[in-house]
Amino acid sequence: MPTENELLGNVDALLEQVAKDDLPPPAERRRLREASGLRQTQVATALKTRRETVASWESGKNEPRPPQRAAYAKLLEKLAERFPAPENEAPGDSAMPEMFAAEPAPAVPAPSGPAAAKPPTRPATRTTRPSSTSRRPGAKKAAAKKTTATSTAAVDPRFENGPLAVVDCEDGQVSAYCVGGLVLDVPAKSLPALVDWTLAEAKLGQPRLHRNGKDGDPVLVLTPAALERYGLPTELSDEERRAGRLKDSHKVVKQIKKADLQLTQRGFGPWARIFRDPEGSKRRCVQLCIPSWNALDAREWDKKDDPQLPGMHPADLARYLGTYAQRVMTPRGTASTTGLELMTALRPPTRAEKDEATGTFKSAKNADALTAVYEHVECEVPDEHAILKGKWPRHHLRTPTEMLMEEPYDWCRPLTDEECMLPYLVAIDVNMAFAAAANGLTVGLNGPTYLKRPTFDPKLPGSWLVDLSHVDLSRVQINGRTVDGDRLPSPFTPKGDRPTGPAWYATPTVAYAQELGFDVAPIEAHVRTQTGRYLDPWYNRLRDAYVQTMADLGVTTAMGGQEFLDAMAVHKQVDPTMALLLNAIKATAKGGIGKLRQRNRGQVPYYEPWPAMKRETWRPDIRAAVEGE
Repeated sequence: MPTENELLGNVDALLEQVAKDDLPPPAERRRLREASGLRQTQVATALKTRRETVASWESGKNEPRPPQRAAYAKLLEKLAERFPAPENEAPGDSAMPEMFAAEPAPAVPAPSGPAAAKPPTRPATRTTRPSSTSRRPGAKKAAAKKTTATSTAAVDPRFENGPLAVVDCEDGQVSAYCVGGLVLDVPAKSLPALVDWTLAEAKLGQPRLHRNGKDGDPVLVLTPAALERYGLPTELSDEERRAGRLKDSHKVVKQIKKADLQLTQRGFGPWARIFRDPEGSKRRCVQLCIPSWNALDAREWDKKDDPQLPGMHPADLARYLGTYAQRVMTPRGTASTTGLELMTALRPPTRAEKDEATGTFKSAKNADALTAVYEHVECEVPDEHAILKGKWPRHHLRTPTEMLMEEPYDWCRPLTDEECMLPYLVAIDVNMAFAAAANGLTVGLNGPTYLKRPTFDPKLPGSWLVDLSHVDLSRVQINGRTVDGDRLPSPFTPKGDRPTGPAWYATPTVAYAQELGFDVAPIEAHVRTQTGRYLDPWYNRLRDAYVQTMADLGVTTAMGGQEFLDAMAVHKQVDPTMALLLNAIKATAKGGIGKLRQRNRGQVPYYEPWPAMKRETWRPDIRAAVEGE
């Protein structure tokens, strides 16, 4: 004869089975929660469980079990009554966030401004999504299959958990928040152990962007709680901040050395690199990003007037930086530094070449890349360059005949009465204009050749000393139309004034004068005879990232007129995290170009070579060509 407890147990089992069958699919669970404006932490608190557990239910890695299961089923049932799935959309159809959807990037013109580059989009109904919710902070299993933000290609098994992770500590448990919502348990008890765990088990990193390039090292973003857990200060002292690193006497630095790990010469700073000696040709390096030490400068990564990063949940921070890594590349420091590194990642200077005689591989130069540090030209370098020593008194104000002055406009004029009556104005996105100018630009890949009284050749990149003071723009023909140039700035000076005599110009600027129908007779020139469109893949990568992120914010090239204006008016409120990503992409474009002419920031005395000049990518002539374009 069965006992009462046995019968009740059987009934509970039946009810559990019914509850299991009645639960909506994981994607629909998340949709219902997001539609209601609830955060995962709120659901977890109500059900007396951890937020990570709720995340695992929504990602499908785990199923709810009693006693939470019945309560969770009731919550979902009531939410489904209040927030039914949209018509023509089965529950769960919107499970994958748009940022992970496979969608070919359309071929669009250079996105030089909101009116000139209107990227593809998703429906504007995304404005109803609460900005405070996390993105699928997922399960504790590392074997989850994920898709990237830019393609549906097979995931590299070496890096199946994404390019980076945000490491946080809560109630003594250390967790690593990865791209796509995956959350990993971190067993490491010390920082050296964390590095070894990352290299051996975490499966973090990024496949090379070019077949001749290098794989991206894994990045760990440490929250203040994680810093405390591993014995690091949450903020640097004034002395450490000025030095940009921890003191070598710090206990964690000593732990690193004791564990036979190494730091780069920059030491343990906001973007520390910790590595072991390579295993053959395999790198073993982990990069740390420490936001509370100002690793993510608000001028590039955040909103200066309303900072978002300090209070951002680790899952959202992983989504932000992880999506940046997938669409641009794994961050290497500032957005400017990453922009420059992206050029090299897409155009590696060397490749492996097999020696037919010996059968071994050796290093060879890539013909389409910047492969060497060449001599510099006086007119192209900044004032503190060594080749200018003794030319003029220090801080001499160089004239246009002494210095190539290709800079963004610093010009304005009062509006006319007629202009004041117009309903709209055209705004240009200055940051993305730098990227657009790089599109299709022919640059020099070798050193300069000096020419005296040359005939101008628009196919030769370089610097030209030309007198354009005769160019009268009051009535010019542009695309078959006569334009009144009196209201416009001169394109041949940064201030918009008409040139008064000879000046140095980059090739695109002189070519523009020629296109307007004016004679150009260079007095002298420094040109590069080996040429190529070095920046094309860099531009394409940033353009696609910009286009896809604008799509997430509800703006599309298919829009026009009022629809576009309405979408632009609210796009930054659609998804605050993606709005930050958009700013970071634009900062990467502008900063990467600026790094081509990086100046001495006090690293060495005046007229002494500074570190940036040792790079193949220290090319002020290319920066000037982009500005001139």
